[in-house]
Amino acid sequence: MPLHVAMLEPQTAPVVGAVARQCAAVDASLHLVGPLPFAADDERFRRAGPDDWSRLDWWLHPGWRDFRDAMSRERCLYFAIDGEREAEAAPFRGNSVLVVGTEDGLLPERIREKYPQRIFRLPMPPRKRKVDLGASVELLLGVAAEGVAARTASVVATPAAPMRYGRGRQRR
Repeated sequence: MPLHVAMLEPQTAPVVGAVARQCAAVDASLHLVGPLPFAADDERFRRAGPDDWSRLDWWLHPGWRDFRDAMSRERCLYFAIDGEREAEAAPFRGNSVLVVGTEDGLLPERIREKYPQRIFRLPMPPRKRKVDLGASVELLLGVAAEGVAARTASVVATPAAPMRYGRGRQRR
């Protein structure tokens, strides 16, 4: 199952386009939680995004409540630059929704209060002082894919009881 990335109230068309490009590269769905200050057909947005927009599964949610109605709360993991726990500690699963804060890398206070146990640190490229959300989402998708793969590999199927073929127990 693919991962999902949700951006909260994105402000800059090129930044959203860069995140869209990262999502398209790994077959992750993108959810934009509005309001958006630019149109979906904005030239800067389209140019910064993937070369083939038809490869990207993306959704526009007019506001936070619309997004929450569309997504199961149990699937959401929240990421901010000031998260206390590393992203690698997040309980990633297939179909997880990776909610990234605003373009400054922060989460709204309402989320911090309601889901403190589900907030993790947004990965940052080395030697960067300013948030580069496109690069951070790229790193986050890599960490999430590794987490999903590790969780899948650790689930070991219990072998079924051996079956006996043939006549079975002979009668005496």
